[in-house]
Amino acid sequence: MEIGIRSFFLAMLCTVTSFSLYAQQGSQQSSQQEAEQSVIEPNIERRDINEANIDSENFEFGLLVGVISIEDFSSSMVVGARAAYHVNEDFFVEATYGQADAGETSFEVLSGGAPFLTDEERNFRYYNVSLGYNLNGETFFTDNLVFNSATYLTLGAGSTEFGGDERFTLTLGAGYRLLLTDYFALHLNVKDHLFNSELIGAEKTTHNIEYGLGATFFF
Repeated sequence: MEIGIRSFFLAMLCTVTSFSLYAQQGSQQSSQQEAEQSVIEPNIERRDINEANIDSENFEFGLLVGVISIEDFSSSMVVGARAAYHVNEDFFVEATYGQADAGETSFEVLSGGAPFLTDEERNFRYYNVSLGYNLNGETFFTDNLVFNSATYLTLGAGSTEFGGDERFTLTLGAGYRLLLTDYFALHLNVKDHLFNSELIGAEKTTHNIEYGLGATFFF
């Protein structure tokens, strides 16, 4: 009799324990489902931005136009050409040629006397080879209109023909390049052409500052 009672209570205990474990598992599964349902899925709107990258070719060629202030001879329009080879995304080598017609000195204008230079001697021509360094970046016009761009510095040397003479010239420059497509770019630049001259007196180092706008193609 006692064995039967003990068996009954053991069976009841096992039943209660099993039911408790099943209820606990069901509660955990329910809590997990509620947690999964409560997770907020972020709705991220993707923006398609088209960026122009420099073409796989590293050669660049183009034309330039601007204004050059020839020391002691006023400012004149300058036109020229530019060719560059990009060694990598940071460094490039460029060759530049430009020409302008020098104006009159202030003394010539005020005195009305004989000109210092003939028309041929007023031809201002230069060529130089420079090493450039790019500071690459991006230019944002709108949220979806983005262009690759670069601010660059140049240091070069060459020669200037002016006043019937040819002078060694040191060139310092800075510019900004906006890459509109993978093969076409616009340039804004400023350069200082330094050379010694004694055209209107004692020999001195002249600063001939050029402001230019250019368009180039990569090929």
